[in-house]
Amino acid sequence: MIYLIGGPPKCGKTTLAKYLLKEKGIPWVSTDTLQNIVKAYTKEKDFVKLFPSSVQRCDTNDEKFSKFPSDEIINAYRVQARTIWDAIYMFVVSEITDENDFVIEGYHIEPEFIAKLNNEYKDKIQSIFLIKKDEVKFVENIKESSTLNDWIVENTKESETYNKIAKMISEYSEIFEKEAQKYNLDIINMDDDFDRKIKTMFNKIDKII
Repeated sequence: MIYLIGGPPKCGKTTLAKYLLKEKGIPWVSTDTLQNIVKAYTKEKDFVKLFPSSVQRCDTNDEKFSKFPSDEIINAYRVQARTIWDAIYMFVVSEITDENDFVIEGYHIEPEFIAKLNNEYKDKIQSIFLIKKDEVKFVENIKESSTLNDWIVENTKESETYNKIAKMISEYSEIFEKEAQKYNLDIINMDDDFDRKIKTMFNKIDKII
């Protein structure tokens, strides 16, 4: 079975993937890794078009979120997601063909992509989308993050920037929520009881394995 975990950044996708690795030994890959591979084979003239976040790259989040509104940042994420859908698809098909269990997680996995996969491999995949919509709780929790190399904590100095990041995550979550509902796909709000919900999802998956 291939398990696909989608949703905006910082909503628990990697935590769930690592939990599955630890408890069940199911290997996982981040779609960020697949994106880096695709980037390496992208022609220079197409780079900005296909990977618009490169245009938004700044030394700090304070600079980036002052310079770019949340809708532009979200749009850049979504363009990059579609850029690597073929790569994710090929990875999924390869693991299905070899009859492997595998977890693939990342913001690149969107409901529309899962809907297309379901048309061909419905019995071979399981998907879940994780979101966070409470901006206040997001800021409170992220400041206490112990995640190694946390891109928010390490690159943010101004309190107002945390609020802007939370706003972006909330708006991005609403997009995922709306599209997941459109395709009748599972989605979980991770604002409360994070650890319990991670274990609940694990137990659900455990029944499938």
